[in-house]
Amino acid sequence: MLAFRIGVFPLACLFALFMATAHAQQPTPAQPAAAAPPAATAVPTQLTVVVVDVQKLLQESKAAKMVRQQIETKRAEYAKEISHQEDELRKERDALQRQQAGLSQEALNAKGREFQQKVNDLDRTVQAKRQALEKSNADTLQKIQESMVKIITAIAKDRKANLVLQRSELVLFDQQFDITDQVLQKLDEELPTLNVAFVEPQPVPATPVPAAPAKPKKK
Repeated sequence: MLAFRIGVFPLACLFALFMATAHAQQPTPAQPAAAAPPAATAVPTQLTVVVVDVQKLLQESKAAKMVRQQIETKRAEYAKEISHQEDELRKERDALQRQQAGLSQEALNAKGREFQQKVNDLDRTVQAKRQALEKSNADTLQKIQESMVKIITAIAKDRKANLVLQRSELVLFDQQFDITDQVLQKLDEELPTLNVAFVEPQPVPATPVPAAPAKPKKK
């Protein structure tokens, strides 16, 4: 049976960086005939960090769970269609094998090419459905990510944070910096449901089956 799985799509960068504006010092009036004063050194900004577990948000949020359920339902629907087509091709293959003895080589080659073209068409159908599911999944997750960024931005601003880090990139950190649960609560409030806008499978270009080489004429 042909493999039919949804690929895992890489996550987009979700973190906003908030840089505080340093207050410039008032310039000292120039003194006549005096050397120019040295340039003022900028005061370094104090670093305030928050941490977010993006994987947890995409696993446990209500919207993400709803999306996964819809994607799995559509995947099962496609798999059932493909399984039926595979069964039909197996029956046709078995019938062709039974006819071998009663067919000329030319007729057998023609039927073989026709059967191979059907196999290729099914493979293209599988690719098209897989790509459609992947795009549908990615487009819907993008909506969740956009909401996540807005929520993370608001919470980070409220905490006066100027750096947001992803949990998967850290080994150890103080849990007081983790805002994941707060983001999850807000995300569920703002996006409790989300319907997938499924993309229609687009046909993959066909690869024609080459014709069998002509037999040389007998002299």
